[in-house]
Amino acid sequence: MNKQPKKSPPVPPQTGFIKILHGLIIISLFLMMGSGLQIYNATPVFGGKSGWTFPKWATLGDWLAGGRNWHFTTMWVFAFTLLIYGIYILLTQRWKRKFVSGQDLQALKVGQNPKRRTYAWHRIIYTAIIPVLLIAIVSGLAMYKPAQFHLLSWLFIDWQTLRTVHFMTVPISLLFVFVHIMMGIRSGGIRLTQSMFRP
Repeated sequence: MNKQPKKSPPVPPQTGFIKILHGLIIISLFLMMGSGLQIYNATPVFGGKSGWTFPKWATLGDWLAGGRNWHFTTMWVFAFTLLIYGIYILLTQRWKRKFVSGQDLQALKVGQNPKRRTYAWHRIIYTAIIPVLLIAIVSGLAMYKPAQFHLLSWLFIDWQTLRTVHFMTVPISLLFVFVHIMMGIRSGGIRLTQSMFRP
């Protein structure tokens, strides 16, 4: 008896608007990381002037001023794109499908469906990155204009703590990108991930 070929799960349609926002967020995020590492190398967060630095191929801007120019320019692109995306998911109520709910937490406790647990973890991770990105923006503004945003600087106690917190958002964001891709592949296959980039 011949078995029926297993059908691939349907891929939800992605609008061109979402694809553009998604692309801008990814591009600006990696540009900020590269230029941020250039700024880091000028005065390492860990170890002072003689501290460990990143290789040149991982940096963007060639020198401190160049790194700052790239970093602050792409920071505005990143922040405004996130703002537009936030307004969009609020108006379209996509947040009901994207962000964690009590049902997701319940699925982790008693759920027997592996795919349902995967969806729950995906939404938990998707939700958890929001405060990390907000901390990255707030701490970046505090370092960018410490006099004008002195109240923001005060939240981080001292300058070294501020720089450390801002720096730590980089590996967390990279980890999120990796896990986000892996969870997307696990829940919808490679076709789901490809749907965010194909025209």
